[in-house]
Amino acid sequence: MKLKEITGAIEKVAPLSIQDSFDNSGLQVGVPEQEIKSVLICLDVTEEVVAEAERLGCQLILSHHPLLFHPLKTVSNSTYQQRCTVRAIKAGIAIYSAHTSLDNARGGVNYKIADVIGMDGLSWLSAKEGCDAGSGVIGDLRSPMTDNDFLLMLKDRFGVAALRHSGTSGKEISKVAVCGGAGAFLLSEAISKGADCFVCGEFHYHDYFENSGVLLAELGHYESEQFTQSLLLDIMTDAFPEIQARITMTCTNPINCLI
Repeated sequence: MKLKEITGAIEKVAPLSIQDSFDNSGLQVGVPEQEIKSVLICLDVTEEVVAEAERLGCQLILSHHPLLFHPLKTVSNSTYQQRCTVRAIKAGIAIYSAHTSLDNARGGVNYKIADVIGMDGLSWLSAKEGCDAGSGVIGDLRSPMTDNDFLLMLKDRFGVAALRHSGTSGKEISKVAVCGGAGAFLLSEAISKGADCFVCGEFHYHDYFENSGVLLAELGHYESEQFTQSLLLDIMTDAFPEIQARITMTCTNPINCLI
């Protein structure tokens, strides 16, 4: 299977045209005509992930977060991005990233998070003009519950060691807004659309003062997007059952918690 066929299938689900302006979703390393037989899926491309792909004989690393956000002025060994790029090229490993192209897609990252939470009736928190895409989603819990029970459920389902949240009062949580990763910019949208809770990967300190009574639940960037790997695996296996695709065994979360 040629790399261009795989990237074409991914871009049917997550078109590059809907990525955010700051982003660099798409092919990071490799050539479209390269033959691909085995794929390693990850959230982040690290040196450990590239080594794992090389050890497993994979020809493609499919990631959520781009390895290269900014152009490389030097290809040497002074940064992990440079080292990963050099090692991947030497090993004949292509790298493709579906970042905000997948965040903003219908059925994408935020839909996956909402499914894990147990939500229905989803709509965009902030819709993009001229296409069926947007940032964040809002919907209804299938089983409404108190704020404390909701936080405990999140902690369990997302495996969060230390869940940050705003104050609780015992109120019922029914309508929930969701944005994986750095989604705090959508807080005003969550408030204006009547969310009882906004679940996000990262909030800013002052968001906790300006939440207008909306419960804030901060999962952590990695924790909020971890199921993206399963989403990418489903895309690959549905489109190319003959290709061996697997999720990395390497945890790429750079943040540790002392509990």
